[in-house]
Amino acid sequence: MPKHSQHRRRGKHALDADDLEWLENTPETAPDSLSGAYDGPPEGDRWSTWDQSTPTEKGPRPYPDWLVTELAAVDTEHGILKTGKEADVHLIARGVPGTDRVCLLAAKRYRSSEHRLFHRDAGYLEGRRTRDDRMNRAMAGRTAFGKQVIAAQWAVAEFSALCRLWELGVPVPYPVQIVGTEILQEFVGTAGGYAAPRLAQVSEGLGDLWEQLVAAMVTLAREGLAHGDLSAYNLLVHDGRLVVIDLPQIVDVIAHPVGPAFLDRDARNVATWFAAKGVAAADADALAALLRKEAGLLS
Repeated sequence: MPKHSQHRRRGKHALDADDLEWLENTPETAPDSLSGAYDGPPEGDRWSTWDQSTPTEKGPRPYPDWLVTELAAVDTEHGILKTGKEADVHLIARGVPGTDRVCLLAAKRYRSSEHRLFHRDAGYLEGRRTRDDRMNRAMAGRTAFGKQVIAAQWAVAEFSALCRLWELGVPVPYPVQIVGTEILQEFVGTAGGYAAPRLAQVSEGLGDLWEQLVAAMVTLAREGLAHGDLSAYNLLVHDGRLVVIDLPQIVDVIAHPVGPAFLDRDARNVATWFAAKGVAAADADALAALLRKEAGLLS
């Protein structure tokens, strides 16, 4: 069994010492013997990766009816939905050839080590040290290996956050699975592959969207969490429903040394945007106070 397959079957949502050799010795572009190119599907770009993820690397049960989990399924790439400094998001159609079983997924792929990674990560990485000193030194020095470790940590952190928030009822895309530094999640958009607009592009129904956002932020705060980088650019609007995205930097506001500051910043960012659009109820100080109270940070 290839080392890569052994690694995928461990099914841990954390990095440990056993991951060191695999991360350091696996090239950025895997050879054919690892990538499966020697046994490609009859159509599409790759076989479905569903069986490469263990149960703990898949989304919460019960799996949605729309999700294609058949082993005969293939993944077909349909271009990039979003580019960023830390990751790119691709549109994938996962379907069973010869049938009408198909679903659209958003594949978020964290950048490889030759790219600049996580321009704001110093504050967010507080408390994410591993038990392996070599990993910690590599991360601190931003070596090529250290950047690989950081990418893996951020992918795991985002997938874990999506799973937790989905189960809490927070409006996030359904987290399908994680494979290395790729997160596959529900595509939020039309059946034709058009992505839902970001809140920053929306001008109607803002009063209702504000109420949805406050409810979501209160749910997070009650769990002691803040999004950490919330703005009108990482909120989607689909058929009048607000959807929260981009969660790798989610912050534990109780454990983090400056956790309350992240809570306040999220409140200020979104309230300022809604207030500028004429939503009278959007008050940054009032929202921050509410979130602190719900998080148990006020006496």
